[in-house]
Amino acid sequence: MTLAPNRAMIIKHARFHVTFEKKYKHMKRLFVILTILSSVILFQNCKPYKPEGQGITGTITWLEGNQMPMVTESGNPASKPDPKPIKRFVRFYPLIKFSDLKIENGLYTAVADKPITEVETDENGRYSVQLSPGRYSVFVVEEGGLFANIFDGEGNVQPVTVKENEWTLLDIVVNYKAVY
Repeated sequence: MTLAPNRAMIIKHARFHVTFEKKYKHMKRLFVILTILSSVILFQNCKPYKPEGQGITGTITWLEGNQMPMVTESGNPASKPDPKPIKRFVRFYPLIKFSDLKIENGLYTAVADKPITEVETDENGRYSVQLSPGRYSVFVVEEGGLFANIFDGEGNVQPVTVKENEWTLLDIVVNYKAVY
């Protein structure tokens, strides 16, 4: 006779357990659905920051010294210095051909055109300038002249294209004192 009450409790406990499991699965499913739904709603209105207008933005860094691959006495490759952000003025010209420049000691000392504008980088080497859509040549102002080290197949120096409502990224490594 003592088995009957125990059996009744086991059955009651089993029913509770099955009911609890069903509710738990239902709650878990509901939680997942609510999490997904709230994420969709939250990120639906999130758009990456895009400043208005158009222009050129980037970072100016300095690199000098021996950049050739080297091996230390232990046989391991030697580490090379990383480019360091620098504070400089950056000048923007209408698109300029290499033939319209005079070069001395790795820097341009005479430019045929007048600059459109000039900006100074911050202490981290970052700059940003709003420009009208078009093609430009960009130079970094150094003590002995202007620096640029990119050319296209048409003889243009440091050519950059600015499109309407777009910002063009142009990072420049000033490396005329580096050896490769």
